[in-house]
Amino acid sequence: MKSSPKVKEIFVPLRGQHPEIRPPLTAMPATRPHLLLLNASLAGDAGNTAVLFARARRLLARRATVETLTLAPTPGHITTFAELRPNLAAADGFLFGTGTHWDSWSSVLQKFLEDATPTEGTALWLGKPAAVVVSEHSTGGKGVLSRLHGVLVTLGCTLPPMSGLVLSRAALLAVKHAHDPAATRDFWCETDLRVVCHNLAAAARVTLPHASPALPRWRTWPVDRRDFHTRWLT
Repeated sequence: MKSSPKVKEIFVPLRGQHPEIRPPLTAMPATRPHLLLLNASLAGDAGNTAVLFARARRLLARRATVETLTLAPTPGHITTFAELRPNLAAADGFLFGTGTHWDSWSSVLQKFLEDATPTEGTALWLGKPAAVVVSEHSTGGKGVLSRLHGVLVTLGCTLPPMSGLVLSRAALLAVKHAHDPAATRDFWCETDLRVVCHNLAAAARVTLPHASPALPRWRTWPVDRRDFHTRWLT
């Protein structure tokens, strides 16, 4: 039996051009990374993390496809790690969000990380960029951010520059009521989420095949380079 002939694409020329035969078209590589947002707030879709993630989605949608998963259980259903694995595998990068509870992250995030232990160093995480946003009332959030960054690196993720943000209720109140706005310009604020999202998307993009430009274009948030040593106790 004869084999079927290979199909070729016929190029229809413009007037004055000679016809030619081109090879079949191949699928174009993805040019936008797929980012997974993991909401680990105890309050689920009703908490501060959900508000931050709604803003993050709008910022990331310019540069990536975005998916959000909420880890907190809902009535009648507790999401297992096995259910989340396909979503994790399909992601090119991650944004984790959690509140601060007694100087640590939420219990649902702790459960998630414990269940993720067997996947350490696997393709589920390896080389994928991760960013973190933490909310707090007044203290403890920076320690949560630093330790969570360490866990994600151990799992196999990479950390883009300025990929962690702690949003504090105390800091927001200080900015709102400051007599001297310059005194609070170095505080983390909601606008710094733009930098976190930009750098996460930039880091995820360059992991794609044939990424162009090949190097990421990082952004930074404002940094106090003059008054950081000034005495503020009187």
